[in-house]
Amino acid sequence: MSQQQNNDSVDDWIFIVNPMAGGGTVRKRWTAIQASLQAAGIRFHAVFTERKFHAAELAERAIAEGHRQLVAVGGDGTAHEVVNGILRQATCAPEEVTFTLLPVGTGNDWVKTHGIPKDTDRWLSFFRRGKTALQDVGWASYHVDGQAQKRFFINVAGLSYDAYVARRAEAYKTQVSSTVFYLFLIFRCLFEFRVPRLRVVYDGKTDEQRFYTINLGICRYSGGGLQLVPHAVPDDGKLALTLAGHISKLGVLLVTPFFYSGKIAWHPKVFLAQVTNVTVESADNQPVLLEADGEFLGEGPVQVGILHKKLRVLTNA
Repeated sequence: MSQQQNNDSVDDWIFIVNPMAGGGTVRKRWTAIQASLQAAGIRFHAVFTERKFHAAELAERAIAEGHRQLVAVGGDGTAHEVVNGILRQATCAPEEVTFTLLPVGTGNDWVKTHGIPKDTDRWLSFFRRGKTALQDVGWASYHVDGQAQKRFFINVAGLSYDAYVARRAEAYKTQVSSTVFYLFLIFRCLFEFRVPRLRVVYDGKTDEQRFYTINLGICRYSGGGLQLVPHAVPDDGKLALTLAGHISKLGVLLVTPFFYSGKIAWHPKVFLAQVTNVTVESADNQPVLLEADGEFLGEGPVQVGILHKKLRVLTNA
């Protein structure tokens, strides 16, 4: 694809487009989306990703060139990459950059919190109103092949079963719609997953047991509409922590509807808290797996923390 609006100025919006998002849906729809943007009189310049995590590099480059308004075109994974570019660049304070997502990809959970429409015409109306707010950003340190890594996230991070599913999802997650896909994987992976014994330290407290899943949320929704952190508030300076103990396979099947309704706290093996930092490590030599914003990242030991109101976003909430 060629770049659009090559006479861009630093006042233009930069649209960072992931053509492969949604199993190639963005590539198929981009011509029509571009025409809608032009018809609406939006000054923009489009750049296109070519590889995994390229969106973060494009965001860093745009900011270094003086741009302060970025749109990710794709799904939650594309948003995740662009935000990491915003947070890791050293040109300006991240709060000086305004960010939003034009949701076209497979997973569109982050937009639910901010009331961002999925329909392009309605999105353009939302976009033109230009209401901004600051939301929190989570960070996670972990390991890949024994090497320490760090990643930022804007929605939900998951360990244990959630991360196991995310790792399996990498092979075929764009084949079906997000909700159907996650239900399919939840049930497919359930019978091969071994619940690990983990040691969790949060705000000075320690809990060691077998954990079916551990979630840390900035926003409420993940996995195609799941509410594993229903108590998440995007700008309160806290991580919404959900600890789910060793629930049986039958128990998981029975409680799945409550994952979508946000009423998981009633379960006796589910504990909810709001914290500022969490450390998770293995207590039985089984790997600690980590995902964030639906992207599988790596293994533990894992540390997670929060940056208060570090991302300026367009919102309709």
